[in-house]
Amino acid sequence: MFTGLVEGMGVVADLQHEVAGIRLTITPPPVMTASAEAQQATSNRDVVRLGDSIAINGCCLTVVEIAEAGWVFQAGTETLSKTNLGTFQVGTRVNLERSLPVNGRLGGHFVQGHVDGTAVVADISQEGDWTTIGFAVSPELAALLVPKGSVTVDGVSLTVVEALVDRFSVALIPHTLEVTTLGQRKVRDVVNLENDILGKYAQKFFMAHLNR
Repeated sequence: MFTGLVEGMGVVADLQHEVAGIRLTITPPPVMTASAEAQQATSNRDVVRLGDSIAINGCCLTVVEIAEAGWVFQAGTETLSKTNLGTFQVGTRVNLERSLPVNGRLGGHFVQGHVDGTAVVADISQEGDWTTIGFAVSPELAALLVPKGSVTVDGVSLTVVEALVDRFSVALIPHTLEVTTLGQRKVRDVVNLENDILGKYAQKFFMAHLNR
């Protein structure tokens, strides 16, 4: 379980193609590799260990190795088909978040790290310090979006501004643009999307009753 509050941006240091997927090495930012004592003093989180879950652009992956260059992960064909991880190259910057500890603070919303699909940046506009990004999305995913509801875009917990049949928009403050990869996004970029789990359960419940 995650919150959608990005802890830092990492960099893809190595990428190897495997028989069924890819093997990624990601160099985390210094703030996520501090000593256990330093981390406990600030965020009450432990150091990353083998087998830990890390959200990479909102996609939950398991640490399979801790190498000199960073943390190593494996992503299978199903993950690559539903996310933008297949577009990664050496040097790609990614959003990182460690899983939420039981005694942690839920500052965003409940994020599973299970990406539902992708959206495409359709337009970017500026109004003062705020930046509004519009995304084109499939009607199936758009059906679970509501104005003022929560959505996870590339691992970032955001509030939906506009929700239409095949698009939605979010408004971003300068801080979010600075500390996440959303500040580097351009029109036609592909992003990962995870809809609110509450909406998914509500949709399944009502559809089951409507089909009776």
